[in-house]
Amino acid sequence: MSGTDETQQIYDLFIIGGGINGCGIARDASGRGLSVALAEMGDLASATSSSSTKLFHGGLRYLEYFEVRLVREALIEREVLLKAMPHISWPMRFVLPYHQDMRFENSTPTSRLLNTFMPWMKGRRPAWLIRLGLFMYDTLGGRQILPGTTTVDLKAGPEGAPLQDRFETAYEYSDCWVEDSRLVILNARDAEARGAQIMTRTKVLSCERNGGQWDVTVQDVNSGIVRNFRAKMLVNAGGPWVGDIIHGKIRSNSTEGVRLVRGSHIVTRKLYDHDKCYFFQGTDGRIIFAIPYEQDFTLIGTTDAEHSDPSIKPVCTDEERDYLLAFASDYFKQPVTQDDIVWTYSGVRPLYDDGASSATAATRDYTLKVDAQGGAPVLNVFGGKITTYRRLAESALEHIQKHFPKVKGTWTAGVSLPGGNFAVADVDRLIADLQKEFPFLTVFWARRLIRAYGSEASEVLGHVRDAVQLGRDFGATLTEAEVRWLMEREYAQTAEDVVWRRSKLGLRMTAEQVAALDQWMKDVRGEGAAEAAQ
Repeated sequence: MSGTDETQQIYDLFIIGGGINGCGIARDASGRGLSVALAEMGDLASATSSSSTKLFHGGLRYLEYFEVRLVREALIEREVLLKAMPHISWPMRFVLPYHQDMRFENSTPTSRLLNTFMPWMKGRRPAWLIRLGLFMYDTLGGRQILPGTTTVDLKAGPEGAPLQDRFETAYEYSDCWVEDSRLVILNARDAEARGAQIMTRTKVLSCERNGGQWDVTVQDVNSGIVRNFRAKMLVNAGGPWVGDIIHGKIRSNSTEGVRLVRGSHIVTRKLYDHDKCYFFQGTDGRIIFAIPYEQDFTLIGTTDAEHSDPSIKPVCTDEERDYLLAFASDYFKQPVTQDDIVWTYSGVRPLYDDGASSATAATRDYTLKVDAQGGAPVLNVFGGKITTYRRLAESALEHIQKHFPKVKGTWTAGVSLPGGNFAVADVDRLIADLQKEFPFLTVFWARRLIRAYGSEASEVLGHVRDAVQLGRDFGATLTEAEVRWLMEREYAQTAEDVVWRRSKLGLRMTAEQVAALDQWMKDVRGEGAAEAAQ
């Protein structure tokens, strides 16, 4: 279809990619006074950023790879982020059962050192080394909110009840949970509130250097309308597609590469009653988590497998499913079986290709590279962890600032995201207050709304006296009022956007309910009538 020319406005930055890196950079840059446009070819967080293990964590196992800088930065960030978004992130205690059969992953620097100087250990993880690692974990980041490591008697406490009797001792430490896709949405909302133009379902067709600037052509996926933009600098935050953008859209000769690593997860019925997470170590040196999930389920993951092509949708393979089931069953008294699984999901991590021997050993640190040939710079973003997204954005702005010397300084640390302007300890009070304001809410419903929207929850519901005034009931406490909010304020267009990214209500809704929601959203957008007329 014919296009519109928006090149009269010259943006400072044009960002490709609406995952956590792209939206985090858009928020930071907009807050510093830069003009920003962002294009995402699908829904926000529709790829890697909605498929994580949902943890803000320092990465305990990365200490075995001597990635101390990455771990320290992530540990510091846990509490910075926790204070900025206490509705979508919260503290969690992690239980690490110990037994003598634990092994290192063979390629870690730590395992090679121990094999050289303590060959009689035969690759085992000694208890003293785990305690040393946890001591570093407790002290590297300078904790203020999160409690430190303790030793747990599994024979006496509830933590040992679901585990096999051979586990007698565990170490318990702190990390944090995060609603990953909501984190992306809130960053995009805040960026837009500060002046950024956020475009979803908008595919970048081409990027051309022209007179020291970028000419960017995009197409609306729904309407087919083509638009043209001009920007002083390009940011390639394409995630798994970062390499394709470098070679296919920008047509750069850069030799930087991305390594695609698939991480798969299974969600099962609730496997235990307490609210702590398990950190399980396997005889193959790998680790997995078993995490309380959405109040009534358990999340188990993740795997590390090479993924060849970003255009191939990642799915949890039968082999990965069976691996996770067997791994968890080595710890739980009651074996975890395929019948326990209610959902699986998989995401592709776009790691910087550092030549590591295995997917597990590939660095999780981020790498930023600026290509300024032809006078029009582009910043390519490789890798990164959701925990360090804010610091990645600050580092990106350090590179960008060289081309915009008058840009303002850092500002995001300590600034809450939408709905997060309350103390970490006040969540229960907010839930109780919401129920007082709206007496028809159940505890589950009120908790879900506060955990999604925080201090904005009452605004989502509006000025109503009973549930009927919220409009159509789609099931699982999802109402018309909430869906309209998500469509008008949070970029949602389809039922999938709502039930699998803005929430996880897809775990509780039937296929018929989801289909009815999707049709209603089409009708609201005006697509339903158009389809009927064809």
